[in-house]
Amino acid sequence: MIVEERIYTLQIGEVPQYLNLYEQEGLAIQRRILGRMVGYFSTEIGPLHQIVHLWAYRDMQERTERRARLMNDPGWKEYVKKTRPLQVSQENKILIPAPFSPWANDDPALDMAAEK
Repeated sequence: MIVEERIYTLQIGEVPQYLNLYEQEGLAIQRRILGRMVGYFSTEIGPLHQIVHLWAYRDMQERTERRARLMNDPGWKEYVKKTRPLQVSQENKILIPAPFSPWANDDPALDMAAEK
């Protein structure tokens, strides 16, 4: 397994609007296509006005395939048009779980996607 960490820095004061748009429009699309959400967070201390979300994949090939499906989804394209103006920057990391991490193995029970 790998875990992708995505950090979006938003315009000052836009975290509530971003989270509302995501919950109303983006969440269902990403769950259906990306499948394994590890977590979705906003920052309170340290760098502020950030959204941090983590997604698990079996490997880089699965990530590439699922991300390509997401980028081609018409609903996702419409959602992105609404959220992109709220964003200042983006940072992505690929994290390798330690052997004892719950995310170290490909547990099908962790997959939220309706389609496999």
